[in-house]
Amino acid sequence: MLDKIQKLILGTVQFGLDYGINNPAGKPREAEVEKILVRAYESGIKCLDTAEAYGTAHRIIGNFHKKYPDIRFDIITKIPGNFHGSITTKIESYLKELNVDSLKGFLFHSFESYQLNKDKIVKLSALKAQGQIESIGVSVYTNLEIDKILQDEFIDIIQLPFNLLDNINLRGEMLSKINDSGKIVHTRSAFLQGLFFVESDCDNKIARCLKEELDYLKKVAIGNSISMQKLAINYCLQQPLIQNVLIGVDNLDQLNQNLSDANYLLKSNLINQIDKIMVKQVDLLNPSLWN
Repeated sequence: MLDKIQKLILGTVQFGLDYGINNPAGKPREAEVEKILVRAYESGIKCLDTAEAYGTAHRIIGNFHKKYPDIRFDIITKIPGNFHGSITTKIESYLKELNVDSLKGFLFHSFESYQLNKDKIVKLSALKAQGQIESIGVSVYTNLEIDKILQDEFIDIIQLPFNLLDNINLRGEMLSKINDSGKIVHTRSAFLQGLFFVESDCDNKIARCLKEELDYLKKVAIGNSISMQKLAINYCLQQPLIQNVLIGVDNLDQLNQNLSDANYLLKSNLINQIDKIMVKQVDLLNPSLWN
């Protein structure tokens, strides 16, 4: 179980914004976030994924580090696409706000952000050499974007969506290419913003459009006597070409459930059933296009 837990990165967008289609409660109170972070760290999750664009997430993490000086998370954060100014000053402000000495990772928040700020990569590399940044990365959506980034020797991390529908059928070749290039794979959207937990005949437009696939997943889960959450998290964690899996939680109970579920081992025939799924309208798997 420990090896799987160590692959997990805890996302923080839920801490700073109302996020997720299956989250009626909105962002948790800061006291609840503290409980989540303490539990995560004690359980072996040592890295947080955040961003300037995630509302108050930076401030909440920084406050936590001040209040709990014996707990220090590794931090991956992201620069917004509309950034202008000194990258050195920006990173110094992040370090101060997050109350950390260095960043585990500094990512461009999108392929567009990466393209707009390519001129800053040389400076980022210098900051990396100085120890302020461990890795430079890009958060992407499409395989075409991945192919273009693979050519950039300065990029260490590629963060991409991967889940029960955005699966090996869609991403397998890309995962192999990223690993062959020596870059690190971080995946996000393990639960597709909670889409896997809503009924396919609900009012949600995306769920209705993906009704056939969601019904199939439900059938697979029921047929194997496994919860959808357990199926979703372990499908990601058991991929040998994925180094880290990003998950998000809205409360302490969800975190505890994820930690418990990560102890489960999916059989190969079950994984093969998921691998066979091929979503034809791949744009439906991109939450940034849902609105």
